[in-house]
Parts: sequence; C-alpha cells; structure tokens
Amino acid sequence: MAAAEDSVPAGTFPSFMAEGTLLCRRGEYGKALACFNNALKLRAGDKDCLVARSKCYLKLGDTENSLKDAEASLQNDKTFSKGLYQKAEILYTMGDFEFALVFYHRGYRLRPELQKFRLGIEKSQEAIVNCIGSPSSVKLENKEDLCFISRQAESKKANQKLQVKLTKDQKWTRKREPVRNPKTERQLLGELYADKAYLEKLLKDEDLMESSTKQGIKVADLVLSGISYLDTRSEFWQQQKPIYARVRERKLRQQRWMRDKKQKPAEVGRYVVKSMEDIDMLLTGDCPEESCKKAERVLKTIQGWSDDEVPKKNELIGNLHSCIGNAQLEMGQMEAALQSHKMDLEVARENDLPDAVSRALDNIGRVYARIGKFQQAIDTWEEKIPMAKSSLEKTWLFHEIGQCYLELDKAEAAQNYGQKSLQSADEEGDVEWQLHATVLVAQAQVKLKDYRSAILNFEKALEKAKLIHNEDAQKAIISALDDVSKSFIEELHGRREETTAYSLKEGSFSAGSTEDGNLEKGREGEESERSTEHRGGEKQKAAAAAAGNREDHRGRRQERGEERGEEDAESKGEERRGARQKQKK
Repeated sequence: MAAAEDSVPAGTFPSFMAEGTLLCRRGEYGKALACFNNALKLRAGDKDCLVARSKCYLKLGDTENSLKDAEASLQNDKTFSKGLYQKAEILYTMGDFEFALVFYHRGYRLRPELQKFRLGIEKSQEAIVNCIGSPSSVKLENKEDLCFISRQAESKKANQKLQVKLTKDQKWTRKREPVRNPKTERQLLGELYADKAYLEKLLKDEDLMESSTKQGIKVADLVLSGISYLDTRSEFWQQQKPIYARVRERKLRQQRWMRDKKQKPAEVGRYVVKSMEDIDMLLTGDCPEESCKKAERVLKTIQGWSDDEVPKKNELIGNLHSCIGNAQLEMGQMEAALQSHKMDLEVARENDLPDAVSRALDNIGRVYARIGKFQQAIDTWEEKIPMAKSSLEKTWLFHEIGQCYLELDKAEAAQNYGQKSLQSADEEGDVEWQLHATVLVAQAQVKLKDYRSAILNFEKALEKAKLIHNEDAQKAIISALDDVSKSFIEELHGRREETTAYSLKEGSFSAGSTEDGNLEKGREGEESERSTEHRGGEKQKAAAAAAGNREDHRGRRQERGEERGEEDAESKGEERRGARQKQKK
C-alpha cells in the first residue's frame, strides 16, 4: 500500500495544477486536494502548489494542515507574497487577529499595490477592536519565527470547551446591559434579528420567566441561552465580515449590477450565439442527448429574461424547440420530437414567422414519415409547398412526397411527384438530386408495370451515378435493372403465347366461314349451269386459301418481332451483368 501511494502518478505537473485549480473554482475541494497531492509528488516543495493546497485545506476546515502548507511555502522565500497572504488568512480564520495583522502588514510592505493586503489590515484591526477595544493596549511581537501559534490555538480550543454558567443575578444583569446599535445588529443578524427581538420581548414577561418546562428547565434559562447564542454569532460575524466590508460589498454588487445592465444586450447576444453553436455542434457530433439537455437549459434561461433583454425572444424560443425536437428524433423519442416541433409551429404562427412555420412543417413531416404515418406526412409537406423558396428545396420536398405516395402504393401520384422533383433538380442543375428523382420515377413505373419506361429511366439514373462516382448507387441500380429486365421478359413471353393462341383461333374461324359461304352459294346456283357452278366454287376456295395465308404470315411476323424484342432485352441484361462483374473485379 505504501509503495502504491508513493508511486509517481500518471500525468504532468501543469495538468494536475490546472485540473486542481478548476475543481477549486467549482467548489470540489476534495478532488482538487487529490490533484495538488499528485502535483507535489511530481514537483515536491513547489510553493505555488503548496499555497493552492493550503487553500483547499482551509475550505475543508483543516486549519492545521492549511497552516503547515502556508509555512512550507515560506520556508525558502520569506518574501513570497502569496504565502504571506495565505498564512494571514489562515490566522484570521483561526481567530488570531493580531498575528494575522502582522502578516498582512508584511505583505503590504512588500506588495503595496495589492489591495487584498490593505483590506486584510483593515478587517484585522476592526476585529481586534471588536474583541478587546482600542489596539493601543496591545503590543504585538514582530518575530520571524511564530511557531507558538499552534500552542496558542490548542489553548484556545481548550478554553472554548469550558462552559461558564451564569448565576441568576448575572442573567438578570445581562438584560440591563447596554445593547449594540440596533441598526448594526440588524445588519449582522439579518433574518435572525426578528428572533432575537422576540426573545427579548419574552424576558419582560416575569410570570413566564418563572415557569418551567415538563423536563424541569426554566423558560428564563432557555430564552437567555438563545439570546446569548445570537450575541455570540453576531460577534463572530462582526469579526469575520466587518460592517465596512458589508457596506463595500453592497456597493460593489450595485456597481456590478449597473455594469451588467449596461452590457447585458451584448452579453446576451454572445451567450445566445455561443449556445446555439454548441447545441448544433453536439447534434452533428452524434451527441443528441447532450444537445437536448443544453437546448433545454438555454430555453429555460431565455424564458426567464424579458423581451427587452433578448431581441427576437419568441423566434429564439421556437428555434430552441426545433433543436430539442431534432435531438429527440435522433434519440428515437418520436412522440416527444413531434410535440417539440408542434410547439415550434405554434410559436411561429402566433408571432407570424413564415420561415419558422416552413421549418416546423418540414420537421413535423419528417417525424410522421419516420413513424410510418405517410398520409399525415404528405398533408404536412403539401402545406409547405407554397413556402418553398428555392428549386433545391422544391426538389427535396417533391421527392419526399413522392416517396410517401410510393409507400402507400399510389404509384401514379408517386410518378407525378418524381417528375416534378426531376424538373426542379434540372432547374437547379444538381446531378445528385437528378439521380434520386429519376430512380423514384423508375420505381413508380415498375409499380405501374411500365417496364420499358422503367428500364430507360434506370439506365439514365445509372449514367448519373457514374457521373458523380457513387458506386453504391450504381450497384443498386444495376440490381434493379436486372429485376425489371426479368419482369419485362416474362411479360413478353406471356404476350407471345397470347398472340399465338389468338392467331390459331382466328385462322380456324376464317376457314369455317369460307366453307359456309360456298355451300350457301351452291344452293343458290342449283338452277345455273354445272360449269359455272364449278368455276365459282374454285374461285371461292382460292380466295379462302389466300386469306388464310395472309393471316398465317401476319402471325409469323409478329412472333419474329417479339422474339427480336426478347433477344434485345436478354442481350442488354447480359451486358449489364458483364459490367457488374467488371466492377466487382
């Protein structure tokens, strides 16, 4: 264990000092003490570090170790001003006002430009006067070695343990002693002054003072002990913070308040800008929870300020609701995000902020789309369409609406919005959005079973993907093209089978009709000559044969055309599969 404690800590002296100082400012004196201990292990006897650790000990109430560190900082340099001031502060806190005054004077002689030494002299002198009267009766020994201070402190602690019981005469004499100036006493006691006044009023009721409690304790003793305690505390507070210091602090507070009031608009502006930058940075840096907490804190702060202090306060509040909603969306808190964006929309509409309304509608639509409420998303985004200011904004908006229609299996509406998105993307000249819009149109055409148009649009999208070097998009489009080509080939096969069956039925029907015509004409020409009847029958048969030959020729030609379309689709599919294999290689 000893070896572990004596081991050199991982870190540097400046880093431990900086961390300890920061923790001290935050009031985390225990953690700061550990940092200063580590720093002293790396650089033993450093006087600045000793003073810093002494301050921590003093804040923690350990005056003994605090005094040791202060004296150690002065061991090699008796003129070290920080060490002198720290030692004087410790002695003042311990109640040794005379010796504190000595070290305040030493520091003031060395560094007269430092106001803290002059204030230390004043508060020590006033504390001495409050305790023992005029300082003319006190002779201070100005020695270099003041090691007897610890002995004096021990004797003082022993004296404090003794409890002196006042006799009844002394108690009643106490209430006839002249009291301190009420104004001074009110300043020292603060809220407790009313309690002391009430206790002193009770002393005037002699019957009550003669009575006792159930435990046998006299009421007079209880009242006098309470008054005595308040007197002791007022004397202590008089020593710790004299009246002149209180008056000075009040003036300083008033000056700071006036200064803050004058500088507030600029400070508010800087605070708002810095806060919004931090919120945005946390959100973009994958820290949505921290971003949300920061935005909520800033929102609470802004709401506590007046409209005069914060320019465009309502607009800022709406913006913070929007930031909170975006962070909640990233955290998956959909309902909370929806409520935050609706608050943004409400603030924007109440204060007639069209840009904020557009932003809120945009975000609300995104939340609806994320939770699968596509019709609500469409309604929200269609409300936003007239507010879109740029072609790029319209491109995105039309694309998202079309995507929602596609999810609802409304392919025709999806195709229309995809074409609108493509038109806006062409106006903007944005190749990437041209790619997205073209793919959306092709997907809608697949749903509509317009495979030929879908193949053409997928091929256009593939060219756009190659143009912007988007390999993922290229792979996805090639895969989609393969699927569409297979569907197109299956459709062509189905059509060919239907055409063949239809041609056979039509040929049979034509032959039957010709035979019926010949019989009918034969019956009608019974009275004519046999030679004429024979020639007429041959002509009818020749005509029927010619008609049958034309139908067969038309069917074969249609079959050959479909075979050529099938072969073209198959050859294109082979080319795309070859291109994909090359990319994989």
